[in-house]
Amino acid sequence: MSLNSEGLVSKVRKAANPVSKRDYPTEAGVELQGKEGEQSHAPALTEGEDKNRVNTGRMLEQVLDRENLNLAYKRVKKNGGSHGADGMKVDELLPYLKQHGENLKQSILEGKYRPQPVRRVEIPKPDGGIRLLGIPTAIDRMIQQAIAQVLSPVFEKEFSKYSYGFRPGCNAHQAILQAQQYINEGYKVVVDLDL
Repeated sequence: MSLNSEGLVSKVRKAANPVSKRDYPTEAGVELQGKEGEQSHAPALTEGEDKNRVNTGRMLEQVLDRENLNLAYKRVKKNGGSHGADGMKVDELLPYLKQHGENLKQSILEGKYRPQPVRRVEIPKPDGGIRLLGIPTAIDRMIQQAIAQVLSPVFEKEFSKYSYGFRPGCNAHQAILQAQQYINEGYKVVVDLDL
């Protein structure tokens, strides 16, 4: 049996993302919709360039390295959490990866993998009202974790020591202590910036 290139791409996509959407409605898409086939390639270092600059040419391979993916899986498993839009629970991730892991990696390498829509849930706030929370699929959480494990060491050294949000070893309590120190030093304004 032969497949034309369109049929093969369709088959690879189905193999890479064979999880059914079950009974959970998709309420929001992801940013990549309509960007099919686009890829981003960062140039490797060339002679005469800054040696301190990070060589991004092999980052994707680092993300998809077996040890990195295993560590990402373990962290997602440890964190637990609810299912995403596809209905897959974290406990179902390992059997899925055993069966479809190589196809998943190949689709990422080829730039064909597309994250699934994020499941939206409403969390009641203590003061009334609601907070919207987006829950990615277990597969997407694992991929995001694998990416973060490679990118964090690269960018971490570039951040200000006074940047406290969502960084290893940093928290809101430290930000408050720093703000109090500034007040004690005579500063009158504290800026809370969120990008």
